[in-house]
Amino acid sequence: METIGLLLPRSTFYETIGFDIFHGLKASLKRLGREDIKVVTENIGFGAEKQQCYRSAERLLLDENASLVIAYIGHRTAELLKPLFQATNKILIVLDAGAHLPQEWPTCPNIFYHSLHNSLGAWLSSKSAASNGHQNGGLITGYYDGGYLHTYSASKGFEEFGGTISFNHATGYKKDDFSMDTLKNHADNFPNSAFLTLFSGDYVQWCFEDLKNNLAGKKFTVYMSPFGFEETMLKNAVHPGSNVKGVASWSSKIKNEENEQFTKNMEALGKTPNLFSLLGWESAVIALQTLQLIAVHKNNTVQIANELTTFEFESPRGKTSFNQKTNTSLSPLYYASVIENENGTCEVELHEAITNLGEEFEKLINLPTENSTSAWYNSYTCI
Repeated sequence: METIGLLLPRSTFYETIGFDIFHGLKASLKRLGREDIKVVTENIGFGAEKQQCYRSAERLLLDENASLVIAYIGHRTAELLKPLFQATNKILIVLDAGAHLPQEWPTCPNIFYHSLHNSLGAWLSSKSAASNGHQNGGLITGYYDGGYLHTYSASKGFEEFGGTISFNHATGYKKDDFSMDTLKNHADNFPNSAFLTLFSGDYVQWCFEDLKNNLAGKKFTVYMSPFGFEETMLKNAVHPGSNVKGVASWSSKIKNEENEQFTKNMEALGKTPNLFSLLGWESAVIALQTLQLIAVHKNNTVQIANELTTFEFESPRGKTSFNQKTNTSLSPLYYASVIENENGTCEVELHEAITNLGEEFEKLINLPTENSTSAWYNSYTCI
């Protein structure tokens, strides 16, 4: 029996994150007729404890003899695990929120990244804001979200089209410390301003509530990155009463057969499909392709990697392929809006898919990041 190892995180924002990834993976394996594959899990906390992540991966490889390992971790932690996977000649599939921009994009044949591309989405959302005529912007993040380098991609995307970041605001960490009150003067001084927001989890709900309470009657437009469009959070968020636009990586409203099957399978398990069960579901397809290549090439990692970079598949997001320079997956991203439903809360309205995604990703990975740093090792949303 073949074994897949799975390193699972925990999160106070998304309490079911580990279960969602696990159930998405298992449901996809079942649909693909591979219930014979054993999935062994290890808990890695918030993904910030380096030794814990290393020991857990080592146990899966050595004690469980996993053919490959799937892990929800960031680039930094993946780099720490690289020597282990090189030494054991095994493949690591990183499920990546895409919130960080690495100082150097890695190209190790032992590691592949399957991403939700929050930084790329933030880059595109901010470019959209500037191209829509917003020349002044406020970069607004939560305390936690602001620790990742998607802040850099958001600001650089806005500046590329001639926009100027006129205001920076990082909110408090707890609900009692969270306030958008300081944005009143910014909205007065810069009419028709773009609020470039980077929020996840409960912060999305707090942001919308504060905007509605504190900036009623002010003219501004909110632009969001993919995690802002996470539907399980939006369904409980009051609409802020202003235009809310941006870039989404997934929605239950995407019309294709894979998304229909994914949604149906998750709901049959009594689960609400979300970004994390989506990653688990899609990772099964990549894992099965990897196992097939392992059998063909007898653990010749370079040959396996060369063929895996050319692999394409239909996912709930649309056609997914790999950028060969970075071993990173590219799935469609969508322009989207947040609209108010009949209950006064929020839902996603999808627009068109972004057509030049590969070109924009190339621009993103070539951004100069030498002087941009972050202290976060946590997997994004895991705190």
